[in-house]
Amino acid sequence: MRLARKIALVTGGATGIGRAIVLALAREGAAVAVNYSKSATQARETAGLVEQAGGRALPVPADVTREPQVRAMVDLVTRELGGLDFLVNNAGWTRRVPDRQLDDLTDEIWDRALATNLRGPFYCARAAVPPMERRGGGAIVNIASVAGFTGTGSSMAYAASKAGLITLTRSLARALAPSRIRVNAVAPGLLATGFGGGFITRDFLEETGRITPIGRPATVEEVADAVVFLLANGSVTGHTSIVDGGLTALGPMDGPR
Repeated sequence: MRLARKIALVTGGATGIGRAIVLALAREGAAVAVNYSKSATQARETAGLVEQAGGRALPVPADVTREPQVRAMVDLVTRELGGLDFLVNNAGWTRRVPDRQLDDLTDEIWDRALATNLRGPFYCARAAVPPMERRGGGAIVNIASVAGFTGTGSSMAYAASKAGLITLTRSLARALAPSRIRVNAVAPGLLATGFGGGFITRDFLEETGRITPIGRPATVEEVADAVVFLLANGSVTGHTSIVDGGLTALGPMDGPR
């Protein structure tokens, strides 16, 4: 197991991509703290799945936009699990606003998107540095989005926040390299998770699959596999891995594959 005896914290780990990441880390031998803000029942369910498989998991509440809560969360994880080696910044927020509806992109939407998707990961990374340094180093993976490269997605605010997170990843990687803390990101494409209120329909997913070079959208399990790789590979830092079946890199396919 690649992550045996390691301790990880996954923000927004109760459902969707977060749950898949928690389960993947646990399968690789890590003890995992499952952060949640409002999904307490789902967080307990996710932790229960880990424990049923023989692993160790700890549900931990915190709103990542509130720095005192973030610091309390990291303190709880290090105290209860014995330290911190890995942080996965997965917690995110969005609201669907079509690009042409500029007047609907309110300050409230901007503020919440930036607070959750950009400032929150910074708070979590900053809080995680001291316990990682005490263990001789560590690794952080930020869950970004292809929206940060393409400028399209649920809203302009969401795309901008994820572009900022990709840049923050590189900045943190440079700043934390002397402490032997690696920082990378994973940018998923379209996924069937219900994130953002479920505006991604089955028809939309199927159409995206038809134009994706590999013939289908990526899965949450494949996103989780990319996270495990970036945590386990000690030579990779400052990198963003796009997991979308080649759609961003190669463009849409309009002929037979």
